[in-house]
Amino acid sequence: MDLLIQTIKEEGIVLSDSVLKVDSFLNHQINPRLMYEIGKEFSNRFKEDRITKILTIESSGIAPSVMTGLQLDVPVIFARKKKSLTLVNDLLTAKVYSFTKQESNDISVSNKYLNEKDRVLIIDDFLANGQAAIGLAEIVKQANAEIAGIGIVIEKGFQNGGQLLREQGLRVESLARIHSLDNGEVSFIKDGTKEAVR
Repeated sequence: MDLLIQTIKEEGIVLSDSVLKVDSFLNHQINPRLMYEIGKEFSNRFKEDRITKILTIESSGIAPSVMTGLQLDVPVIFARKKKSLTLVNDLLTAKVYSFTKQESNDISVSNKYLNEKDRVLIIDDFLANGQAAIGLAEIVKQANAEIAGIGIVIEKGFQNGGQLLREQGLRVESLARIHSLDNGEVSFIKDGTKEAVR
């Protein structure tokens, strides 16, 4: 997705060879026009898949998920990372390790919002080691629902998460795939090839 790649080039900050900071448009401040275009792109890629629900994890996955839900005209559910007084019973839960925060969280969704009739699109902001997507997939399986696919805004192609998910037979659609963050520069995988485009 050219607009996303251009925004990463202009606003992304490489903090190390494994960490890209995108808080000016995705993880802290949100660029609504970009999120709308991301929602359109995910909608185009999954429009034939009979999606009934979108599932994400708080908080950075919510904006692209809502915009996709708007385009597909389906509800968006976000898994909570913290316990709530209103979210205590009949929960679907999974444990997720955050690469960025270096911590584990139990994520939860009320089983009232997912069931065996659902075809679920999982959306997340980043794919690195795949732990968030695996946790969300576990929640979908607990509900006896079907995973239609996984939409990722930015995939770190140099980490093993994408390969891990694809080896499990899951369809993964990433809008920007990063080849490398070496030497403070972002290079991308273009058209599925390992050829880096700076």
